[in-house]
This record gives sequence, structure tokens and C-alpha cells, in this order.
Amino acid sequence: MTSNIDPTINEAGERFHEGKENSHLALDSKDERSIANKLAREEQREHEPVEMTREERAAKQDATLPAKLHGNEPSKGATIDQQLREEEEAELKRKGKA
Repeated sequence: MTSNIDPTINEAGERFHEGKENSHLALDSKDERSIANKLAREEQREHEPVEMTREERAAKQDATLPAKLHGNEPSKGATIDQQLREEEEAELKRKGKA
């Protein structure tokens, strides 16, 4: 007895592997995970370290740096934020708290 299924389909490799990275969206309403499973996953996430992107780390140092990293001129708001940050740091140093 012969099969109508093409044998190359099974040779394709990892077509049906489960557990792909980011295959579930945490807030997907059509996701079939139970509420208990969703709650358990969120509890695990609370204990995971939050990784910051290069831009987020740069913004903590200098508000104008992310724009400069992209080769753009910083926005007026970012420039003002950086000036305020520098003024606050100078004030704290003057008061001896930093």
C-alpha cells in the first residue's frame, strides 16, 4: 500500500518543533493558556532581570545621547532635560549630597 503523502515533507526538518522563542504574546486574548498559567508566568517575570537597550542606558547618562548615536540633532526637549539634569547634579554637589 502506497501513501499519497510526499516523503519530502517529513524530511523538511524542524517544521513542527514546539516552544519557539516569543511564540506567545503575554496579553493575547486568543491565547489558549489558562489564567493560572498566565499568572504563574507573570510571577516568574517579576524575578527576571530587566535588560535595558543601548539607547535606554545612554538616555540615563545623557538625555541627548540617543539622538547623537543615531546621527541626529537632539530635540529641544532632550536638550532641556539634560540641562535640568546637570543643574540638579550641580545643586546636589553644592549641598554635599552627591
